[in-house]
Amino acid sequence: MSSTWSPTVRRRMFCLLLAGGLTLGVTACGSDSGDSTGTGGKVKITVTGQPPTSQPFERSVFDADVKEFEETHPDIDIEPHEGFMDPKTFSAKLAGGQLEDVYYVYFTDPAQIISRRQAADITEAAKSLKNFNDIKPELLDNFRSADGRLYGLPTMNYSLGLLYSRPLFQKAGLDPNKPPQTWDEVREAAKKIAALGNGTVGYADYSKNNQGGWHLTGWLYSMGSEVARKDGDKWVAAFDNDKAKAALNQLRAMRWDDDTMGSKQLLEAQDVQRMMGAGQLGMYMAAPDNVPVLVKQFNGKYEDYGVAGMPGGQGTLLGGEGYMINPKASPEKIKAGLEWVRWKYLNPERFEKHVQQYVDGKQPVGLPAEPTPDIWQGAVRDQQLAVKAKHANVPAENFQSYVDTGSRIKGSIEPPNAQQVYAILDSVMQAVLTDRNANIDQQLSSAESKVNGVLAQVK
Repeated sequence: MSSTWSPTVRRRMFCLLLAGGLTLGVTACGSDSGDSTGTGGKVKITVTGQPPTSQPFERSVFDADVKEFEETHPDIDIEPHEGFMDPKTFSAKLAGGQLEDVYYVYFTDPAQIISRRQAADITEAAKSLKNFNDIKPELLDNFRSADGRLYGLPTMNYSLGLLYSRPLFQKAGLDPNKPPQTWDEVREAAKKIAALGNGTVGYADYSKNNQGGWHLTGWLYSMGSEVARKDGDKWVAAFDNDKAKAALNQLRAMRWDDDTMGSKQLLEAQDVQRMMGAGQLGMYMAAPDNVPVLVKQFNGKYEDYGVAGMPGGQGTLLGGEGYMINPKASPEKIKAGLEWVRWKYLNPERFEKHVQQYVDGKQPVGLPAEPTPDIWQGAVRDQQLAVKAKHANVPAENFQSYVDTGSRIKGSIEPPNAQQVYAILDSVMQAVLTDRNANIDQQLSSAESKVNGVLAQVK
């Protein structure tokens, strides 16, 4: 059974579709599975993250890793559980004592989990992890409390950029090796692409199912704006400003003045991916993990796509995933759980082998995404890039602009109660893209008032 999205894209989209976001109960939580040891004195830990059988390649890699880990760590027994983070069932698992010892989270989750003491403090235990200091500090910060204590580890991240069609750039007289670096350049490129005719769309964007609000957040960050900011000990909306108005006016100009976004609106990911795969779309905002989706699900070719850094260079939306530890886990389980996460996801010594798994499985290598997520800094990042370049089976040079920009652009994580915020911002995107006369000032003012109500719930 095939999937429309890659594992990372699908998990992110699933989270976006839940307008209510993650509602965590305050009931005491923990795993009541017994003592720390399994059979033969082993420490037994339950872990989430096993891909479903509908993803045979990812499942085979995960299961092989479990087997190898247990062989190299004879004192630890892994009990894998299928699945990732399901906000609809998370609260029930907490309340029922069924939460795994090591559990997967989106970057939008840790703040609430930490504030409700639903994760183990791993500050001291993590200090002894090999290569801990090589992880990008801004990613670790997503798992820290206000007083700097650490409660989880990042294992994957993405940032939004500009995905574009190299063939359409060439047909429109644009240089596919010099993608747009500003939104004004995007606008001009969109005009030339749309002028090709035959229903070709220059630039497309999402505007429903929380995906519009998610992308509008990307627009705001690219303009140097915020969505929310901390005011003392509370969060407040921070997007009713000139930078947000500039972003929305840019969208309105492309949609209505230039007619480069097409007449069909209220689009979501699958709509836009289908257009790109069919060769009918020039550009859209996306992370690199969209590229395999275009190839596997929409008949695209790797050599036909490029990904540039976020236009404007003032910022981009940063997201990702990681793992946290059950707060009732014993010290032995915490140690074993951290070693599993380190060995499986944060292990430079396995770069070569992990990449080879993808090569052998005829999976893409060379994208700024799996199997080499960009979570590292310094010499380890250089080591990872060298391994990926050595085994690249897709044109990695098509994505160099994104890689170069990622090393210098500011990445900001999603706002608190992100899904509820995105649901409100959806309406702003919809108004601008479906109504030529939409009042942008009024839309921003109304949305900010509603978002303040959502942020008032953040504790």
